[in-house]
Parts: sequence; structure tokens; C-alpha cells
Amino acid sequence: VHAVVNGLAPDFGGARLAVLPLGTGNDLRRTLAIPEDPLEALKLLDGGTERLIDVFRVDTPIQSCFGVNTASGGFSGQMQEALTKEMKAAWGPLAYLRGAVAVLPDLTDYHTIIQLDDGPAERIAAINVIVANGRYAAHGWNVASQANPEDGLLDVVVVHSGPFFDLSAIAAQLLAGDYLDSDQVTLRRAQRVQIQSRPEMWFSIDGEPIGEEPITFTVMPRALRVIVGADYRPDPTSKIA
Repeated sequence: VHAVVNGLAPDFGGARLAVLPLGTGNDLRRTLAIPEDPLEALKLLDGGTERLIDVFRVDTPIQSCFGVNTASGGFSGQMQEALTKEMKAAWGPLAYLRGAVAVLPDLTDYHTIIQLDDGPAERIAAINVIVANGRYAAHGWNVASQANPEDGLLDVVVVHSGPFFDLSAIAAQLLAGDYLDSDQVTLRRAQRVQIQSRPEMWFSIDGEPIGEEPITFTVMPRALRVIVGADYRPDPTSKIA
């Protein structure tokens, strides 16, 4: 998906994107309500609904690319970096859990500066940062449960570190369905997000790692034509498409 989206850039309107669930994580298809069965997903090419969703541009001092689902930094970025093609082939979806176990002994506390739009730069201590257009990452983890891929905004989810940090408690909330209620997690929204950390925070852009900072994410509202399933809801709190 990442490669195709970047192949369509910058003229995203030139073709429609249809997602078949044949990857390891298949996370974007969850937000778009694409059936898990590839044959059922294939039928959407004729009978699916077309929608316009947001895309985000990623800029660092030495490269640029585009993302459509999530950018995961810190702990989740370290986990993605630890994953190899061999690990994905051997473990399948469990590779994400295997990657998490691999980085836990070296969990990093990032001294982070975040600027949202034209607001002031904010200094925070973070263990993880998610910049999200879609809702899922790492094979179905609901990392940004309130994200709306059509609202022209990026959901910025920060897991804060500190003296009372408890990763196991946050992980339990995440697996139970939503960790946004945790006192150690904050949600903000913005059209542009700039992040700089010490040490530098690796980000996974739809599964592809980037390690340069400062890194800037800028939303491109309703730029990409996609095919969605019957149960697709841009606003996850609404029952109306």
C-alpha cells in the first residue's frame, strides 16, 4: 500500500486505490472496512463505494514520502525496525508481538519537542508517538480509535513516560480496545505536526522506517480516491457513512 500510494503521488486523483488483504498487518483495510477474505475484497472492485480520504506528506532534512495509514514512532517505531522479512515470514501476524518482545529490554525515554500547526513548541517526555490517519497498526492494534480519514486532520497520540509509567497497563488497555482513557496517553489533532527528539525517534510510515529528524507530517485533505466496504464509517462514533 505504501509503495502504491507513493507511486500515485503527487497526482493522487489519477487512479482509485483498492486494498486486498494479502499483507502481514492488513491495517488500512480495517479502517476502510474491506472484507478479510481476499475474494470478497476483490468483489469490491465492481460493487464497492468510492470515497476521498486524506493522505499525509512526510518531510525530513534528506527525504520526503507520503503515508495513508499511520506513522508510528518511539516504542512502536523500534518494534517495526526490529522486524525482518524472515521474522514476518516465519511468525506471520505474531511477528509484531515477537518484535515488541525484542525491544522491551531497550525501551527508550525520548525527550521530545512537538509543534502542532502554528502553535508553540511543546517539550514532553514520551515513550511512543502515533501520527494517524487510519485507526489500526501492527496487525489490528487500535492505536488511534477516533481517527477520521476524511476530516483533514491527523490524530496525534502520545504515550508519556514518567515515574509512574506502566507499559503493561497501557498495553492491557490497548488490547482491551482503547488506551486513550489512560492518564499516560494524550490525543491531539492538527493539520501539521513537527517532531524532534533526543535520542532521534525512528518512525514507521505505513511499515517503512525513517530515522531522520526533525520530521514533519502535513495532511493533504481528501486527496486519495479509495474503494471502501459496506461498513465503512469515516467517523468511528457515527453510524452514518
